Amino acid sequence: MAAKKRSAVPLATLPAEGGYRMPPEWTLHEATWLAFPHHRTDFPGKLAAVVHTFAEMARVIAQGEKVRFLVQDSAERERAHKIFECAGVEMAQIEFVLCGTNRSWLRDSMPIWVKKKGPKGDTCAVKFRFNGWARYRDYRKDDAAGLMVAERFGQKFHIPKSADGERLILEGGSVDVDEVGTILTTEACLVTSARARYGSFEAAEAALRENLGAKKVLWLPDGIAGDDTSGHIDDFARFAPKGRVLVCHESRRSDANFAPLRAARKKLEGSTNAAGKRLEVVPLPMPDPVVYRGDRLPASYANFYIANAAVLVPVFNDRRDQEALSLIQECFPDRPAIGIYARDLVVGLGTLHCSSMQQSV
Repeated sequence: MAAKKRSAVPLATLPAEGGYRMPPEWTLHEATWLAFPHHRTDFPGKLAAVVHTFAEMARVIAQGEKVRFLVQDSAERERAHKIFECAGVEMAQIEFVLCGTNRSWLRDSMPIWVKKKGPKGDTCAVKFRFNGWARYRDYRKDDAAGLMVAERFGQKFHIPKSADGERLILEGGSVDVDEVGTILTTEACLVTSARARYGSFEAAEAALRENLGAKKVLWLPDGIAGDDTSGHIDDFARFAPKGRVLVCHESRRSDANFAPLRAARKKLEGSTNAAGKRLEVVPLPMPDPVVYRGDRLPASYANFYIANAAVLVPVFNDRRDQEALSLIQECFPDRPAIGIYARDLVVGLGTLHCSSMQQSV
């Protein structure tokens, strides 16, 4: 099924001034965005397998919402259609959108959807600039794809800019939000790294407040080993309803993740959300290190994706898979936690959450 062309209108004010705020991922979605994986150097030796991982993601997500799937051309669309049909995907729920992309990590290149208060309030697609994590040169198609989605889908769109007119940079994987407007992010990703964008905590918080409606920002120092995004939060700490936050825990003192994860947990145990409620920290295990061709990969159960019909959880054929699934299920009792094999996908340095972006109702 091909997506119908629509046209959004530019928002006349800053989103926060118009009463818009980024909703938590567990609120109702109109659709989830995915893209056909075709970047061979992202998945050396694994690309053929990764395509089937996306089909399994689409199969589960489509049980509760539309899947809008970016494909480069008609040949890629036909290939995806055949693979999805073989996987048992409900094809009536799939909309193919013809658009060139560099990579399939849509969490960072797609718009972030904000909405006004209410079950079906107005929505706005907020499209920050994507620059390939200031690490890769081939990113312009991804940024353009995000702009296309912002301008064609939904009701309104907004392009965040600085005072001098430059587009602001922010990746969806660098922020997580709860139901009262608390945003969780890292110092390394937004402020202190070599590729820091904002230069100060004050400037970063202003951008989050004005464009995503943040009421409070909680800062953690850094991310996990193997992550090439300078500390994306969605690899190790995620909000859950009712004031909970799942934080990855590494029990092995010799592991590179032991110290940063312990620091993150201690920081959150002493924190409150935007409503003044003390956070309930839920320790989430880490799998044993996943290594491919000698490189440590950022394998983490925290990179789950909360769809309407299920929570999709990356699993790694690891002894802690079931423990992680059970903990995530306890935090989201209104929908099943379903494991999606991600040992091939993480070769690209991301998994389920990195690959997807929700479009709010």
